[in-house]
Amino acid sequence: MAEETNVFRQEVSAEEAAKQEAFLEKHEKAARTRKFGSPVLNKGLSLFCFLFTVYHLVIASGLVSIQNLKHHAIHVGLILILSFVLYPAWEKASRKRIAWYDYIFTLVAIAEPIYVFARYEAFISTGFKPSTLDLIMGTLLVILVLESTRRISGAALPVLCIIFLLYGMFGRYVPIDLFRHRGYTWAAIIKYLTTDIYGIYGSSIKVSATYIVMFIIFGEVMNKCGMGRLFNDLASAVAGGTKGGPAKVGVIASGLLGMINGAAVAVVVTTGSFTIPLMKKNKYSDEFAGAVVATASVGGQLMPPIMGAAAFVMAETLGVKYAVIVTAAIIPAIVYYSGILFQVQLRANKDKMYGLPRDQLPRIGTVLRDRGHLLVPIIFLVSMMFLSGWTVLKIAFWSIIITIAVAELRPISRMSLKDIYDAFAQAAKSTVSVAISCACVGIIVGVCSQTGFALNIASAIISIGRNAFPTIPALSLFLTLLFTMVTCMILGMGLPSIPSYLITATIAAPALIQLGVPDLAAHMFCFYFAMFANLTPPVALASFAAAGISGGNPMKTGWVSVKLAIAGFIVPYMFVYNQGLLLYGVNFFSGAWILFTSVVGVALISVAAEGFLYTKVPILARAVAAATSILLISSEPVSDVVGLALFVAIVLFQRIRGKREALKAA
Repeated sequence: MAEETNVFRQEVSAEEAAKQEAFLEKHEKAARTRKFGSPVLNKGLSLFCFLFTVYHLVIASGLVSIQNLKHHAIHVGLILILSFVLYPAWEKASRKRIAWYDYIFTLVAIAEPIYVFARYEAFISTGFKPSTLDLIMGTLLVILVLESTRRISGAALPVLCIIFLLYGMFGRYVPIDLFRHRGYTWAAIIKYLTTDIYGIYGSSIKVSATYIVMFIIFGEVMNKCGMGRLFNDLASAVAGGTKGGPAKVGVIASGLLGMINGAAVAVVVTTGSFTIPLMKKNKYSDEFAGAVVATASVGGQLMPPIMGAAAFVMAETLGVKYAVIVTAAIIPAIVYYSGILFQVQLRANKDKMYGLPRDQLPRIGTVLRDRGHLLVPIIFLVSMMFLSGWTVLKIAFWSIIITIAVAELRPISRMSLKDIYDAFAQAAKSTVSVAISCACVGIIVGVCSQTGFALNIASAIISIGRNAFPTIPALSLFLTLLFTMVTCMILGMGLPSIPSYLITATIAAPALIQLGVPDLAAHMFCFYFAMFANLTPPVALASFAAAGISGGNPMKTGWVSVKLAIAGFIVPYMFVYNQGLLLYGVNFFSGAWILFTSVVGVALISVAAEGFLYTKVPILARAVAAATSILLISSEPVSDVVGLALFVAIVLFQRIRGKREALKAA
């Protein structure tokens, strides 16, 4: 096979990399960083970022022990420094130099962790009463967090935080009894948010300072040694030659990369730059091509074993083992990706799209020979999570070390010291947007905890559901799920995946738990819909980024993405009603049967969505297919039997119609 004829095995040129970077900046605010004209400033920034990563690696290794509050304060301080150095205050502000006021912000950011160290004994003492200086430093910390979040993520999250802060202060004046509380002074709120481990330095930033930063480092190192190329080549070798091959490659490659990366827009830009043009050449519409990559990129965060670090965060939040989260996520993730692939296949059959020539595709053996060793760190990470008694941080640390070591085994993946240095520096920059959102989320979580707002909103959601159908519990639960879904998607708009989950887990999940939904099912439900905010208009960042590459209409691409992800919108409802879909309390054979019926069910959803199976599907048959899919995904014995019988009937009916139409055409 001639290397130059391989349409997938292209190294990214410096020019193409620059184009990808410019495109990412256009579609993701967090990518719009300063580019200094001074070489001294650039080298100083790279060194600071490198040291940021080294510090977190040292803490994760266990070589140095530090109290949580101090570690969280250092983490937030470092992130704030990077925020004001990297991000200009306004879109039109200079990106070549640091503004004078940013030096002031940076100095205050440096002072914050130093102050925590100086006052640590007082902060952790029982009956601590903050001094005037404590309140001043705490207020400055809140201001820094809000301002840096505004620069990086936009105004939505800071405005939401300000609303919660006002609610904390003036809760006694809220006209609705359910949400009224006694109100807290600014001093009481600042004490709670900034001198303890419940607010800014609380659970949200703990997640950032541990799991998130480590897996971002892991992802950057994997990316530097060629993991993206491995996923792309494997996907093209497996699916590129089949009907609709380029689209299937886009699904598989985006899903695999998204699983490790956890940043949907970045994955869209990375994989879509290659796969979207190929889909368009294969006669897929601009909107469909963009939607395929968007849905697959978002879905990577739902795919075990890494789930963009969400598996570890959810395990920490729920206080369960990592294996529990991964096991529960398997069937929903398979169903989600099956739905996308089925629709891709049906579209290819309908429009008679063929795969790419085999001589233009890599061979599986060649791919594994060249880069297959890069799978070793992932195998190590997953096996150690299940088999060892190590902490997640220790496993993540050694996974990074093993990645660097394994990459040296072959010249094609070998990294120089500069490559490692650059990967570490980039990891620090990539952490900033997620970490600062986590710090901002800490304000919301802190106010919710202090005022009891989360329990109140849960009561409100439950009350609406119960009052609508007081005598039909199943419908009451369904309505509660519907309100929770809308809440999660609104709260998740424009945010990175982990902060989105943390907000929805705090505000929306308690409503489901109060109705008797198991904790795991409630949190998975909220996580799914927080992720889908990236696909669903009006704020669909992943879909809009994909539309920018494909040249399609952004809103149309968003709605096509929703159609492709339709299985993902249905499955969370199903696993709330039947936890068997999460493999909760089932044996191996029951789990295999649930997987089988769920995949058959999602095939019928795809038929209903695409309106094609052998030939065009009539409206009535599409409705029957949609209803039958629900019967199969619900995974009850009676519904399975009825659903499978209807599935066979639909397939036979369409097969006969297809043959008749073929005879007429002949």
